[in-house]
Order: sequence, then C-alpha cells, then structure tokens
Amino acid sequence: MQRVITYGTYDLLHYGHIELLRRARSLGDYLVVALSTDEFNAGKGKKCYYSWEERRRMLESIRFVDLVIPETTWEQKVDDVARYNIDTFVIGDDWEGKFDFLRDQCEVVYLPRTPDISTTRIKTDLHQRA
Repeated sequence: MQRVITYGTYDLLHYGHIELLRRARSLGDYLVVALSTDEFNAGKGKKCYYSWEERRRMLESIRFVDLVIPETTWEQKVDDVARYNIDTFVIGDDWEGKFDFLRDQCEVVYLPRTPDISTTRIKTDLHQRA
C-alpha cells in the first residue's frame, strides 16, 4: 500500500483544495491530511473562519481523504512520515524546495497550484464586493 501525506489549513474549502487532495490521493492508496490546528495557525498569524474541528469534518467527508491528523508544529513532518509509514509527501509548488529534507525518508512531490483560485483570492474578492 502506497501512503501519501499532505499538509494544510483548508479554510474556506474550494475546488483548488479538492484538486490538490484528488491529485495527492492519485499518487497512492491512502491519503493522510495533516490539518493545521487553530493554535498552530495563530502562531503563523492566521485566523481561520472555521474551527479545526469543523475543517476536520469537512475534510473527512471528502472521498480522497482517508485520515485527518492535527498539525501542531513545523517540525512534526519528520515524525509523521515515520509514524504513518509515508511513501510520498505532497504539497503545493508554492513550497518548492522547502521540504526536500524529507527526501531521505520518502518521495517529495510539489504539485502545481490550481490556476485562478486560492483562499487569499476568495477573501480579497469577497472584501472588495462588500
């Protein structure tokens, strides 16, 4: 069984997120999603519209996702790859090169973003319409 992991906040879930999850799952048989906790996001200066629990429930309802775990620190990735027997680490190409240190544990794949969609763009568009 090929196991894949990806990380993210997944607030204001949109089709770009779904495409990332679909493409990540297509690289294996089992997809683990490490979902940033509210506390971890606060440390990054982010505040989510939906709580961690709400975001977790949304992700769990997506057929491509097999398991959702909390992301509480930047450093946990090495341990997660070992703990969940991960074969492939997947993240958006806006992080290109940032996780190459995992290559000694698993394959690292940077997927291109879905064109013309992002949470930041949605927030900006909604703010401009208000």
